[in-house]
Amino acid sequence: MLLIFPPAAKPCEPPAGIARIAGALKAHGAACELLDANLEGMLFLATHQRTATDTWTRRAVKNLGSNLAGLRNPLTYRSPDRYSRAIRDVNRVLEAAGREHHAILGLADYHHQQLSPVRSADLVHAAEHPEQDPFFPYFSKRLRDLLGRTPADIVGFSLNYLSQALCTFAMIGFVRKEFPKARIILGGGLVTSWMKQPGWRNPFSGLVDRLVAGPGEGPVLDLLGIGASQPLHGAPDYSSLPRADYLSPGFILPYSASSGCYWNKCSFCPEPAEGNPYHPVPVDRAITDLHDLVLRTDPALVHLLDNAVSPALLRALTERPLGVPWYGFARIERDLEDLEYCVTLRRSGCVMLKLGLESGDQGVLDRMQKGIDLASASRVLDNLARAGIAAYVYLLFGTPEETATEARRTLDFVVRHWEAISFLNLAIFNMPACGERAGEYERDLFYDGDLSLYTGFKHPQGWDRKAVRLFLEREFKKHPAVAAILRSDPPIFTSNHAPLLAKQTRG
Repeated sequence: MLLIFPPAAKPCEPPAGIARIAGALKAHGAACELLDANLEGMLFLATHQRTATDTWTRRAVKNLGSNLAGLRNPLTYRSPDRYSRAIRDVNRVLEAAGREHHAILGLADYHHQQLSPVRSADLVHAAEHPEQDPFFPYFSKRLRDLLGRTPADIVGFSLNYLSQALCTFAMIGFVRKEFPKARIILGGGLVTSWMKQPGWRNPFSGLVDRLVAGPGEGPVLDLLGIGASQPLHGAPDYSSLPRADYLSPGFILPYSASSGCYWNKCSFCPEPAEGNPYHPVPVDRAITDLHDLVLRTDPALVHLLDNAVSPALLRALTERPLGVPWYGFARIERDLEDLEYCVTLRRSGCVMLKLGLESGDQGVLDRMQKGIDLASASRVLDNLARAGIAAYVYLLFGTPEETATEARRTLDFVVRHWEAISFLNLAIFNMPACGERAGEYERDLFYDGDLSLYTGFKHPQGWDRKAVRLFLEREFKKHPAVAAILRSDPPIFTSNHAPLLAKQTRG
């Protein structure tokens, strides 16, 4: 079996999904090969790019080797300016490579100028013409070498982001043509969301032998004829991935201690809309996994991938520290209102927590069923700052519950707490097409495609996307306190590299 993580996504840490399946297979005595085609493909395109039509691109191509080495060197992260220049120059080389294929390509994204990842007909077109994909020179040779040397009965693709969809199907089309005996399976977060949509009908039956919704360990073991009565869990196996090649200063170890979300009550959240249940790894098992993985991989940083790390796991990390820095998403819970507890978290290695605050207006939070009290959020932010833990705060604008008045209250909240907020993520609300409340609003086309997960809607108070954008650009981001926070955010890699730069931010 060959499991593939396709381009394009941020190449700063290994793909956790295929590593988790590899771990489950290993625990059951079965073997598989992993291919991070995202990392390999980006490095291939960058190192083979020779065309440069302007001064910036010529400089970026010339300095590619030193910039790649710099992004793997911890010293680079001590200078935000040097770090930013290296990231932007490497990205510039990929942009040049993409233009030759009518694509907008970078370290974190991929858009085609004619084809859309939310139209199944365009994905089928990509499969029928794999030679048109910008990564074809890489994956055609790589897959011929891999599958020609050791034919695989099953070739699996992990498709998590829209930016991966077109290349995923180009690779599927190539495998289908070149190795017709291989069974092709397709799973991942994006595939799960497609399959959870009401009225889903598979448009890829001629290309893909099996689509998988949700965690892939069980379906893969089933395909191999391994009894489903046996435990599915096995610690992720990263041993066959090129751990030294990722664009980070040392190996970043991703680990997921759960699927779904333990809160699972927020209105308009995709998790309840898609009916994804919460399945945690038992805390003792997760802590054991993490300690074993740290021992085997010697990471520079641990990335906890959960939608929200459970309070039980956070507390367990304070009782059995990993001995290395770590970060992840957490809900604003009562434990974090205790300063001593936050200090203990920091001593356990916690360098950053991502917090989905969404709004600085209590009425909006209540109507969204966030379960967050702003007074509590204020105490948590203050405690994290005093403990030395960076706070990466996520805000969401343009929800049906919000108007410009409430958005300005969010601005006021950020300004009051600007010294405790290390980083900000500002997002504009997208209405999930399958959400229970989507039918309450007049809807219109959001993305022109049969695979779109979101729908446009008429805001009940006229606070539409255009008005929200103008507010963010002309008012919110212009405030000096907000601008100071936004300047700290790492370009392109954002929250994935923020923990590495946290010590260099304000305060």
